[in-house]
Amino acid sequence: MALTVLLLLELALYASCFICGIVTAASITIVQGNFGGRCILYGLVNYNATASLIGVQSSSSASLCYFVSAISVLVAVVCFSLSLYWLYTFFVDGDVKRERMWMNLMVAACGIFLFFLLISGCMLKIGRDNLCTSVTQAVPNVTSCVEAQTRKWVSPIRAGRFYNNLYKAETAVWVNFFFWLLIGVLVILQRRQGSVSKIIAGGFGGPAGGLFGDPGVTAAETEPFFNQPARPQ
Repeated sequence: MALTVLLLLELALYASCFICGIVTAASITIVQGNFGGRCILYGLVNYNATASLIGVQSSSSASLCYFVSAISVLVAVVCFSLSLYWLYTFFVDGDVKRERMWMNLMVAACGIFLFFLLISGCMLKIGRDNLCTSVTQAVPNVTSCVEAQTRKWVSPIRAGRFYNNLYKAETAVWVNFFFWLLIGVLVILQRRQGSVSKIIAGGFGGPAGGLFGDPGVTAAETEPFFNQPARPQ
């Protein structure tokens, strides 16, 4: 079938999901690098009143941040590959055909990605909230993580934009989740559209003179009743 509007929307969503995945992975990696490779999600901080410095008392396993980054990178790679495939198919073959089996696999892939993106979003949300609660409780005269970004931290920590990067990563994950939800809806619509087209083709595309494609009805049987030869006198 020709490249439909639904498929064009799907390609646009793939490009958007690719960007969201890159933003999430990059933001998490930057925060990890600024904190010496430690994952500060669900972390606890302490405050040195003598030196007026904020330090990290405990942090989560680095694999937690690696998991979130890996999911985002995987989604970005899949989106990039699908975009290239459909663009190549369209410009080389000139006729895009979507088999029902591949659309079923795509629906299953949407479900898997939605599940892992949901987990990633919840981990970022809860982990960031726990960290900010620790910051506001440990550091005097600080009521939010945004204020903590302007305070001095123990060297070599560079916490200038840690909250902004974590918030950006979380937002990109939820946007990615919403886009994949739309992708799933578009694929289901295209699958139903293909089913309806097949039903219509099967109903009216039978042999010549057939009634709604029924091979058991011949042209002779469907001739008008009054179109019979005259009886001899």
